[in-house]
Amino acid sequence: MDALTAFGLFAVTFMLVCYMLEDRARFWTLLFAIGCLMGSAYGFLQGAWPFGAVELIWAVVALRRWWLMPDSTGASRIAGARAGAEPIA
Repeated sequence: MDALTAFGLFAVTFMLVCYMLEDRARFWTLLFAIGCLMGSAYGFLQGAWPFGAVELIWAVVALRRWWLMPDSTGASRIAGARAGAEPIA
């Protein structure tokens, strides 16, 4: 197994673990996004640009989900949210 293949295996395994743990804490979503970036880098480095592009899109989606998730106090980062405003359920 060459270094690139090992990197790809690590990236995909890391993504899978982070995805499974996303419900436990919001930082797992951020780590999932980082895993997607690693998967994207692997795809582009090995010449499978469609895989790299899709993983890059997933990274953007995961970063957006992480950004919009409420933190441990329930506060949201949604633009325009007032301080102390009640979240919409």
